[in-house]
Amino acid sequence: MCRVSARRRTASRTTSGGSAHLTRSASGRPARVYDPRGAKGPGRPREQRTLQQGCLKMAFVIEPNVVDRKGWRQAAAQARKLNLTLPTFSQLAHPPLPSAKVWEDIAAIGPDEPSAANLWRMHWYNAENRRGRDLVPGYIVLPKEITGVDAKIIVLLGNRFPMIGAHKVLPAYAALIEQLVTGRFDPSKQKAVWPSTGNYCRGGVAVSRILGCRGVAVLPEGMSRERFEWLEKWVTDPADIIRTPGTESNVKEIYDKCAELRRDDSNVILNQFSSFSNYLIHYECTGRAAEDAFKAFNQDDNHELAAFVSATGSSGTIAAGDFLKTRWGSKVVAVEALECPTMLNNGYGEHNIQGIGDKHIPLIHNVMNLDFVVGVSDRTTDQLNLLFGSKAGRDYLETRRGLEPALVRAFDHVGISGLANIIASIKLAKQMNYGPEKAVVTVATDSASMYGSERRQFEEKHYGRGLDQVNAAEIFGACLLGAASDNVVELTELSRRAVFNLGYYTWVEQQGVSVADFERRRSQSFWSKIQDSLGEWDQLTIEFNKEANLANA
Repeated sequence: MCRVSARRRTASRTTSGGSAHLTRSASGRPARVYDPRGAKGPGRPREQRTLQQGCLKMAFVIEPNVVDRKGWRQAAAQARKLNLTLPTFSQLAHPPLPSAKVWEDIAAIGPDEPSAANLWRMHWYNAENRRGRDLVPGYIVLPKEITGVDAKIIVLLGNRFPMIGAHKVLPAYAALIEQLVTGRFDPSKQKAVWPSTGNYCRGGVAVSRILGCRGVAVLPEGMSRERFEWLEKWVTDPADIIRTPGTESNVKEIYDKCAELRRDDSNVILNQFSSFSNYLIHYECTGRAAEDAFKAFNQDDNHELAAFVSATGSSGTIAAGDFLKTRWGSKVVAVEALECPTMLNNGYGEHNIQGIGDKHIPLIHNVMNLDFVVGVSDRTTDQLNLLFGSKAGRDYLETRRGLEPALVRAFDHVGISGLANIIASIKLAKQMNYGPEKAVVTVATDSASMYGSERRQFEEKHYGRGLDQVNAAEIFGACLLGAASDNVVELTELSRRAVFNLGYYTWVEQQGVSVADFERRRSQSFWSKIQDSLGEWDQLTIEFNKEANLANA
């Protein structure tokens, strides 16, 4: 059987991660890549064939080239059967205003239905009802009355995305489309395996169902009950939900299971931690959405975009920081759980900030462009999840703090990782002494609705008689107004290298990436090439759509 090995080493400072997109020969040396051009004609996608004992394998970076013409045609035929037209990455970054006829077709479909129409809603510009399209992404602005800082904190709302109510459906779409339009994946025969701690695998299952293939979710058994309830409704077979031991911190167990699944060639592992499509889609789509939200807020042109703050997780979302830094000179700020301070001090541990990952440096993280790392405790996010989600907490915020009910209710749109991003933004603003002319942009990946069970468990454990207004005041004072500026580290060139080098143990020692490929990522020219590939991916998608319109005709 032809596959890339995913054997792991056990050591006190090993890290978690996924399989790398690396082509290797049987001897373990990088395989040669051939580009047969004899069959290439006008308007035909370019072809690139990677040979390893006679079978196709993924490269370190998947290039925008067709590697298997037969598989490409089969995938297009499947799209034709399902009447699919795939949106390009640029169309998701700049979603077109639909024509009246198209709008009627899309508006008739619910945002949570497994319909091809919802592929066109996989962008930041959905209206609050998640059916319509707005000119500006959904966002909220947090005032000093909540944050305790003069700088404005702008929070992009990811819960307006279709089907899963989280922006993770966007990189899931990018990962599978990357496979389809290059002829690497046959949706009629192969299964898409989505390793995740929750939202990414939900997005993958949703996209897989629309594109006519089986999606397999691999996630820790200790994740929120709401995640599993959603999956149970969406998978085609209950066996397609694979529960691994542990919780948010147990990423290694996820990839151990993926190594086992990879032994079957019908399983294709779509690893968000090493898929550069994750970086590209967020650079282009989330970056532009963050810019548009800031511009809408800054109509008086009196504010400076100081920073983009994002928990790393797979390090897809934080690519938006690279986009903003290029255009606005803003800082790029990574957030991680204080209970597992991987970047802060090469630490390890367990935490409950669900969805942000830990214990490793993702392959797609542009570490050498990072400016700050901020540590946030999961105790803080659990407390805030209870404060904003309980009647006692809301009553305190509205009656004792005098906050507008609409502002308090806006936190319905903010999940646990979003709360971590907000706290990190506050800590950064305090550390840097940002004044009222500064603005910080951050992201709420999903909504509080995904964490009701976590809220109830936390309240039962720590507030046996239920949260009261005294408890609410203590949480508000300690976690928001009293948020300290500790565990905020501004990186130097030396400390960036230290964080970058930490990834060696995951990607080179454990996952088989060559040292040369690993090192390529130090240079910003590597990331510029990824960013500049957008037009080529758009063209491949257009050519795939043309073939799909002809297939089986």
